Amino acid sequence: MISHALTIVLNELEHHFDSVYATGASTQVELGNIGEGFTGGGNNGGVNRDMLVISIVNIKEEKTLKNVPNYVRDDISLKASYENPPVFANFLILVTATHTNYTNALLVLSRTLRFFQSKNVFTQDNVLPASINTDAPNNVLDQLETFKLIFDLYSPNIEEVNHLWGTLGGKQYPFALYMMRMLDLKFKAVQSESGLITEIVNEFSHKKAK
Repeated sequence: MISHALTIVLNELEHHFDSVYATGASTQVELGNIGEGFTGGGNNGGVNRDMLVISIVNIKEEKTLKNVPNYVRDDISLKASYENPPVFANFLILVTATHTNYTNALLVLSRTLRFFQSKNVFTQDNVLPASINTDAPNNVLDQLETFKLIFDLYSPNIEEVNHLWGTLGGKQYPFALYMMRMLDLKFKAVQSESGLITEIVNEFSHKKAK
């Protein structure tokens, strides 16, 4: 689900670059771990140069939404299904411009900032169908059915920036940090079912013993 969420955003960003700036490049954005370094030079992993790389650097649970009901009421079948409540997670997203030309890196990064300024909420109703289907996970259980992804610009201080890039083990590149909020992670596993209480009778009496 996490990879599908970021893939949807990636596809939307790619479409924005092509339609607005007519860049004509085949691929301009990729998902990858910037901490693995760059491809080539004997490195089997890593990310590509001259790309906008999207990485997850932290995951935090949204504790304010923990107290949600653990049951789903079905008034048609008059049953209640009990499930573990979903986990609402916030993801700290690192967007890095890996371009060898520093001017181009700043150019792409500024376009990205303007994109998220103009569109910071992504739902199944306001994104292109191709953005949902392109490069989606093969297993339907890994795909998002409904979603609402909210991107907020995160502004770290100098100490946080130094710690971040020190942890990633590389040099600092032009980057921006976003908090992707409200992705609910849930596996459809019903714990139990029971009938609904449809009527309460409070008028009753005991029969007299014979």
